[in-house]
Amino acid sequence: MFLQAALLMFHSCLGLCGAAAQHMELERIKTCGIKCSQDLQCNTKPAYFFADSCQMPADGLTVSSVFRNLSFSTVMTCEGHQRCSLHLGIHTTVQLPESIHGLSVCSQTPGMLRKCRIVRMSKASRRMTSGMQVELEDNCTDVYPQQQVKVTLTTVPSYCGITQSGNYVAPDCSWKDLRRLVPECITGSLSYDINAERKELRVTVSDMLDDEDYQLRLCHKDFICAGTGANALIMKEEVNKSAILPYFRPLPCLCIEGWSVVTDAPRVQVCPFNMSLEEMWHGIHFDTSAGVLSWEPACPVTATVALCQRGGEDGVCTDLQQASQNVSRGKITFAQVDPHPQLCMKFRAGHQSWIRCPFVGRFQAWDVTVMRHADHKEAKLTSHMNATFSVHACAPSEGPAVCRATGTHAVIYVGAHASVGLNVTDTHSCFYVRRTDVTYAPTILHCLTEERSEPAALFATPANQMLIAVIVPVGLWLTAVIIVTLVLHVRLTDSAPVCDVSQHRDRRSAL
Repeated sequence: MFLQAALLMFHSCLGLCGAAAQHMELERIKTCGIKCSQDLQCNTKPAYFFADSCQMPADGLTVSSVFRNLSFSTVMTCEGHQRCSLHLGIHTTVQLPESIHGLSVCSQTPGMLRKCRIVRMSKASRRMTSGMQVELEDNCTDVYPQQQVKVTLTTVPSYCGITQSGNYVAPDCSWKDLRRLVPECITGSLSYDINAERKELRVTVSDMLDDEDYQLRLCHKDFICAGTGANALIMKEEVNKSAILPYFRPLPCLCIEGWSVVTDAPRVQVCPFNMSLEEMWHGIHFDTSAGVLSWEPACPVTATVALCQRGGEDGVCTDLQQASQNVSRGKITFAQVDPHPQLCMKFRAGHQSWIRCPFVGRFQAWDVTVMRHADHKEAKLTSHMNATFSVHACAPSEGPAVCRATGTHAVIYVGAHASVGLNVTDTHSCFYVRRTDVTYAPTILHCLTEERSEPAALFATPANQMLIAVIVPVGLWLTAVIIVTLVLHVRLTDSAPVCDVSQHRDRRSAL
């Protein structure tokens, strides 16, 4: 029970204390070997067998009477700079009666055969230490970073049930010593400078393997890091270990990946734009023929996407009912969408939100216009496609933002490129208009203002703005041409010779 509790505490510390242990230095040894306490000379030899036959133990011989504890550690031997290897340190305390001549130390890793060594002591040594506790330390088991090892200790000769075992996981490459000194863990360190204007990354490599070339590339990180095509090779002879990598978009999953040009080399990645979520909300697509609005994330992201209706000057975008979807990797779609400029997409990630309005500046599918005559006003609903509309009449009570319903309601069908008149009375001068032949559509408030005395759109649409932007400059240009022409005409007239009327009269008389 004591042994099990000690092992449980040990393995618990491996999990809880791992972050602190990563910065600890591993013990260095010059050569591996086996040591026994009490000044005993331990002799070792390899043992090649798969399973031992055992014999029944003598009376009073139990596991607890032989084995006291078992613990593990990792030690390191180095043959030069960046040429270190790891070994498993096995520590145990045993009490050896004369019937036990030694111990068998076996280690096994997943997918590999078991390796065993026999540790023996002379008969004279056993007599001298009979009934005493002997400490055994073995650090000749080679391990690799993050390798799992099962260690089993048995007696020699082998007594049935007199066995001690334990499991150990070697440190991974996140340990500081391993990153600097063990070739399997040396990835190099990457630093970078961003040139946003030229869309370039200048990458500098340090702490790379001294005698190997180094590969750099840009990749989009997901389950794997898929290359973008931008890459560079840094030769080991180069003094300046840097390269320039061009990029297209500063996406949060765009990473710089580097590794030494050796087989199965570990790789290191840094992602310069991992906080640039703003770049994620591009790539909204609308299929005009199918009326489908879609968006696919360029990087894995945990977000919620909703359709919303953007208001007036405050810019608040109110979510439409049942128009929200969660997204991580796959494409999301909203079918049967009214492509109105006030219909937008709202992206939420964490505590932040972003709004994108894909129909602003595009051709508007429908509109309401008003025309005021001398004695009355008329409004008409124009659509460029076959559509059905729900029209609610209302009267403004506290400005156009607040409209009191009058009870007048109509469902109107409008054919493609056709217009339908709206009933305008003195009791109401505003309309709530919404398309009903689609699933997702905003409800737009249109109010007929008194100030306009000629046909005009009730609100400035992107199409109207574009038309005004073209007509006004053309009109100004034509006016300037006319003025210049008149000025030239006057100057030419003033400079022409004056005819003598009397001379002409005399000539007519002579004829």
